[in-house]
Amino acid sequence: MQSLPAPITLRSAVRLARPDRGDVVGLAAVLAVGGSLSWFCAGHPADLPAWAPWDFSWVEFLSAALGLWWYFRGVARTAPEDRPPLWRQTSYMVGVVAIYAVVQTHFDYLALHEFFVNRIQHIFMHHLGPFLIALSWPGATLYRGVPAPLRHIREWVPLRRVLRITRQPVLSGVLFVGLIYLFLIPAVQFRAMLDPRLYAMMNWSMIGDGLLFWLLVLDPRPKEAAGVGYFTRMLLPFAVMFPQIALGAYIAFGPGGLYRYYELCGRVFPTISTTADQQIGGIVAWIPGAMMSSIAFLVVLNFLRIYEDSLPPDEFDEDDDSPTRIVVYASSWTGR
Repeated sequence: MQSLPAPITLRSAVRLARPDRGDVVGLAAVLAVGGSLSWFCAGHPADLPAWAPWDFSWVEFLSAALGLWWYFRGVARTAPEDRPPLWRQTSYMVGVVAIYAVVQTHFDYLALHEFFVNRIQHIFMHHLGPFLIALSWPGATLYRGVPAPLRHIREWVPLRRVLRITRQPVLSGVLFVGLIYLFLIPAVQFRAMLDPRLYAMMNWSMIGDGLLFWLLVLDPRPKEAAGVGYFTRMLLPFAVMFPQIALGAYIAFGPGGLYRYYELCGRVFPTISTTADQQIGGIVAWIPGAMMSSIAFLVVLNFLRIYEDSLPPDEFDEDDDSPTRIVVYASSWTGR
């Protein structure tokens, strides 16, 4: 197992290095596309198609565009035999595009006017997109694609400390569920939908928290490298599943009129009543989240199976009768 890079100071973390030509060309192309979208959104919003931004954000655009550019640049810089398989590359691309599609297209406008669409938006930001990104396990590939001046950021001491804290299973699970509950408190949700700054903070907290949680759960490495064992990672998705089911069921079958904002802003689909909108939104908060937890359990179980298959036979001592010895064999569950 490779050791982690030595911690460095903030001054060395931002130390400049001359970027190569590909870095400059890629950044210029991204800025040109972003500048064009920004200009059209400001001057000709009615002429833009549905896939264009409703409310252009440089932060959201650059996060997606540079994330894709640096990833595939990292793939190109990797030796063919070491490149991530095609399914991992596809998983990363679909994950990034899934998040971008609900925050930087006209879908965001729909989410501002229908509660159930807002719930779909959060499923993409908090579950599906981060899940697919984490499943691709893109860290090493992104590191190769990022320009040299930015590669030292991952070694910045404060950042490493924050990531170490957030990778604690209990804290990660509490944040994952807690932020969903927080922004579905009717008074908080009402304020967040009216305040652009709070709305942006809500969306970014969903994306960031989703990434932190799924990168912990879907870490394919054994406990020595990941810091958390496979069994704990299999339990985590179920630990967060039942509070989400309870919340979704309460919204779907509880008292109507919880989210007054959508009665004031004007609805996109007038044939869907306030009660039906809330009920559909509760079901969206309930079922997809539970499905993602079940899928995550199976993925981690498969990681355990692959890890067991990679161990030499002498790693398993069948004659060890120690009363404290507890072994979970994935093969007994999967048939392998």
